Amino acid sequence: MTEDRQSPFRDAHSDIRTADEVPDTPQTRAPAYRLAFADDDFLCREELRPVRLQLELLKPQMVMDERGIESTVVLFGGARIPEPAKKSTARTKTLAELTKYYDEARSFAREITGRSLKSYGREWVIVTGGGPGVMEAGNRGADDAGGQSIGLNIVLPHEQAPNEWVTPDLCFNFHYFAIRKMHFLMRARAVCVFPGGFGTLDETFEALTLIQTGRMERVPFLLFGREFWEKIINWEALAEAGTIAPEDLDLFRFVETAEEAMETIDGWHGAHTIRSDIPGR
Repeated sequence: MTEDRQSPFRDAHSDIRTADEVPDTPQTRAPAYRLAFADDDFLCREELRPVRLQLELLKPQMVMDERGIESTVVLFGGARIPEPAKKSTARTKTLAELTKYYDEARSFAREITGRSLKSYGREWVIVTGGGPGVMEAGNRGADDAGGQSIGLNIVLPHEQAPNEWVTPDLCFNFHYFAIRKMHFLMRARAVCVFPGGFGTLDETFEALTLIQTGRMERVPFLLFGREFWEKIINWEALAEAGTIAPEDLDLFRFVETAEEAMETIDGWHGAHTIRSDIPGR
């Protein structure tokens, strides 16, 4: 936790309160009079985008640092996959069949969080996009184990509330997709991807590209559901065409169950195994 430090200068909160108590005059009502850091219209100007980007990077970083979170396990996956008990609400037959991965995501998150608790919740903390479907399953599994989990929500035109299983103090909201993606991977010690749509594919290939190009260290990268992934992506064709190297197919593994995922993580090329003593970045 950061230490409280007393500054000899007057704090910003006090000045905001004082500025609100001044006499009501044309001058005090003018936008120019507002304190810059308390002026939403000013902060949302086009020219202030670099500042907003920095704030979105800094706020979750500071909160997670204060909570002592050093490493995470990322769960990506479809928002439209319901839990098996609600299989009848699935939009398609395929989605109904994929509900089994809701349970696998929940079980996997529960197992990972059990390990996280051995580090007092500092390592191996589950992080999801904070929404429904597989994301909900991940946060729910962490809650099952009595641990905390992170939700990285983003404002969308069809925005839904964060799922109820995200730890409230670790439930963040983003405007910028790019900054959200950074927070998914900055502390990642494993990436686990369940069946999903455009968003899941975007997150998957972004992370694989970072690892492939050496911009991110290699970590266990698991794709749940070989049949799904090999049906929608012809991985071998990419290698045969030469657009990726044959060894790039070794950057990830297919798994089917939470148990298999845990075994794969523990045996990830030895040196690539997640360890609770790896410091956070």
